[in-house]
Amino acid sequence: MARPLNQLENAAEQKIADIAGNRASAVRVHDGIVSMVLNVAEMDKLARDRMEIALKGDLRQIDGVEDVRIVMTAEKMRRRIIAIGSGKGGVGKSTFSANLAVAMQRMGRKVGLVDADIYGPSQPRLLSCEGVKPQVDEQKLVPVPNAYNVPLLSMGHLAKPGQAIAWRGPMASNALAQLVDAHWDNITDLVVDLPPGTGDVQMSMMQKHKPDGALIVSTPQDLALMDATRAISLFDQGKVPIIGMAENMAGYICPHCNEVSDPFGVGGAEAAAKTMDLPFLGRIPLDPAIRKSSDAGAPLAAGDGPQSDAFAAIAKRVLTWVDSRQETQ
Repeated sequence: MARPLNQLENAAEQKIADIAGNRASAVRVHDGIVSMVLNVAEMDKLARDRMEIALKGDLRQIDGVEDVRIVMTAEKMRRRIIAIGSGKGGVGKSTFSANLAVAMQRMGRKVGLVDADIYGPSQPRLLSCEGVKPQVDEQKLVPVPNAYNVPLLSMGHLAKPGQAIAWRGPMASNALAQLVDAHWDNITDLVVDLPPGTGDVQMSMMQKHKPDGALIVSTPQDLALMDATRAISLFDQGKVPIIGMAENMAGYICPHCNEVSDPFGVGGAEAAAKTMDLPFLGRIPLDPAIRKSSDAGAPLAAGDGPQSDAFAAIAKRVLTWVDSRQETQ
């Protein structure tokens, strides 16, 4: 018995998304024929051939598919850049960025992560891929894979362990360019974990790479919110839209008595977002489990539980924002 058309379309579209990501468009299923336009911009012949073979081979295994027709084009790929910023250090921005990227990936997005904290890279530890050197292809870096299917590039992959990176602004900006302008292939959403503050790297990010939006991470305390406001002002000056604010370390649940306390205050980021007429994206608790998982290179967003749910809720709001913005452009 032939598979119903809607089931056939869903199966074909899922298979295409798994293999080609956002490179495939105009997908159509009619009379057992799957047709599509495949964008092969910035792909060499070997990579193009492999993708075409994979698409045709896997799609023809679907019951009801008789033929696969692919038209190739080489239009420049459109990749969304989501900058994660804060006005100061110590707010858990890098841990937040890693978990956000993992949560987005679990929602079916092709996500990459750039550790733009040139002087204090931590993402290799957070995604458990320390000590791995990125390959170079046609003078461009190839992102480092990991167990969470979020390709990563970081100065932590290029510098020796424990090495201090003492570079002036232009060198740091050049390093950022190498990380962003890498072989991201079919990545649709690039999360960029910026360093704290409002310095050269942030300026280079805005001027050269034009983020589609910026997400501001803050703790609830007044001092962090003051610095977050400065970060927002910097993005406003660079004409980078603000996706919203997220509150990290938002409440501590005692593991012994389950009593909730608020060592950094409560609700400050939400109140600040309301004052500045910005979306409030959600809260992440101050939880020892998040700290332990980060040190172990096992982001909680990859599992199940209340912490994972908190990151997933914020990821959903971020993706809704970037998708709606793309539709209006």
